Formats: sequence, structure tokens, C-alpha cells
Amino acid sequence: MLLLPDRNEVIRLLARYRAQERLVLAYPGDPEAWNNLESTTYTLCVLMGERTASAAVLAAERYTARPRLRRLSL
Repeated sequence: MLLLPDRNEVIRLLARYRAQERLVLAYPGDPEAWNNLESTTYTLCVLMGERTASAAVLAAERYTARPRLRRLSL
């Protein structure tokens, strides 16, 4: 059985990642902005089981774009 992350949490994390990415681009010298982005990136990588930010973002986008799987009753 494969455990999947909560879809809503992945959506929130992606939104936070993108917002922090914009902040880093706007204020590249702000160490707090960088620390926040790195922390969110790490969480996204762990949650999606990927080693790089780009792979984690891509996996998260794919995961949130597909329709929810229905729960099968056995």
C-alpha cells in the first residue's frame, strides 16, 4: 500500500513555495527570504520523495493536477 501526501497540503505548500520564490527574486540579498525558501523546498522534496526542488515542484504539480483517486470499498 502506497501512502500519498494530503493533496490540500501539497497545494498549500506549492503556493507557499511560489510566493517565497517570488520574494527571493525580488529581494535576492534577504537572508530570511532565502532561509524560508530553503525550508519550504526541503519540505516539498521530502513530501514528494524527490531530491531536487525542480523535481519536487514538477511531482507536486502533477500530483495536484490529476483527479483524486476514489476510495475503493472492499
